[in-house]
Amino acid sequence: MVRQAVRDVRTAPPPPPADPPADPTLAALRRTVDDLTASTHAIGELMLEVAPAYLSETEAADVLAPLCEEIGEPLDHGLAARRYALSGDRRALHGTVL
Repeated sequence: MVRQAVRDVRTAPPPPPADPPADPTLAALRRTVDDLTASTHAIGELMLEVAPAYLSETEAADVLAPLCEEIGEPLDHGLAARRYALSGDRRALHGTVL
């Protein structure tokens, strides 16, 4: 129940763009980025199940390294996804996933 409440608070949808793009290619690209972010959030939730939020980034890296290796995800991407799931802020993914 707590997990669902936290998910509801952290996964509030991003505000819609002020002007939807007239260019269909740009609109498709925005949808792709939104889909990538949603799947990254799901990976981040998995990372939080293995390395809970109370662990520091260094402690989480030690715990998550075997999981990331097993699923074929670079550790820095797994940690970024974990940060994104914690904060809900897409800037956590800058330079790694997005």
